[in-house]
Amino acid sequence: MTKTNFRPLHDRVVVRRIEAEAKTKGGIIIPDTAKEKPQEGEIVAVGTGVRDESGKFIVLDVKAGDRILFGKWSGTEVKLDGEDLLIMKETDIMGVIG
Repeated sequence: MTKTNFRPLHDRVVVRRIEAEAKTKGGIIIPDTAKEKPQEGEIVAVGTGVRDESGKFIVLDVKAGDRILFGKWSGTEVKLDGEDLLIMKETDIMGVIG
């Protein structure tokens, strides 16, 4: 896992997409133009959390290194330290794998 110099704020996380297999089960190679962007990723960095309406501090449920699933249109694509990453809110994450 690459260490980044970027620290997300509040309830945001930085995610690296995990690329899907380039072949189908039958051995057919799928061209890059036909592939969808993966909706699975690894969390690179997390924010510190947010305060609820009563002022209570709530930490995030995810941590750096977690593998996650997220929505197709989730996050904002950015380039940090030469790497394409996503910044998204924790609420855009559907779940943790494993």
